[in-house]
Amino acid sequence: MTSTAPLLIRRQAGIVTLQFNRPEAFNALNVELAQEFAAAMRSLSADQGLRALVLQGAGKAFIAGGDLATLQANPTQGAQDLLDPLIEAATLMHQLHVPIIAQVHGAVAGAGLSLMMLCDFVLAAQGTRMNLAYINIGASCDIGASWTLPRLVGLRRALEIAMLGENLDADEALRLGLVNRVVPAAELQAATNALAERLANGPTQAYAQMRRLMRGGFERDLPTQLRAEGEAFLHCAQTHDLPEGINAFFAKRQPQFIGA
Repeated sequence: MTSTAPLLIRRQAGIVTLQFNRPEAFNALNVELAQEFAAAMRSLSADQGLRALVLQGAGKAFIAGGDLATLQANPTQGAQDLLDPLIEAATLMHQLHVPIIAQVHGAVAGAGLSLMMLCDFVLAAQGTRMNLAYINIGASCDIGASWTLPRLVGLRRALEIAMLGENLDADEALRLGLVNRVVPAAELQAATNALAERLANGPTQAYAQMRRLMRGGFERDLPTQLRAEGEAFLHCAQTHDLPEGINAFFAKRQPQFIGA
């Protein structure tokens, strides 16, 4: 039986998939879905068994933005009701200790594109269409888009994408660096599963340090970043996985990382 829950949560070993589940609305984010997403991220942030996270959408789209019906009656209150849980969820995504994969298809617009850009890896189906879209309703961007987009594509191109509100197809998104791979729609799930399994079997502690270093590096000067890198490496040296990786290298075998 098809679930009517706005957010579906599936777990296989250390891989958790969050599926936005409002297919009749192209998974537009209403208050209920935003709150469910924030609650899921709170839970996952404390989940030490988590090794990889996948975000995907049900039906014909990833996320077609925020639910404009929520904003129509009272734009100010509606925006606040949506933004509070989404800002919390986005902050927790940024701070998460494991890699995040966005599996996108169909429409990826507004807040959906903002959430996609917060992920570490993006796999897109051929035929995907992206649009930051905020400007088309007279709004500025949110959910981290003004932070992520210039970092991904550069300031001048980011302003063009944000201020013109034009569609981007999957191939253009790949060329710009908004996505990692474009695959045939029929192969999207298998490609996502393969990547998630690879990451879940990797050195989770090293991933966490790498995410933190890369995301924070724009705000630090080089000497500060060098110190942060040294501290991160020493942290990894105290885990199971770094000695295992070294021993596997000398033994000419695949390492068996446990994420600790």
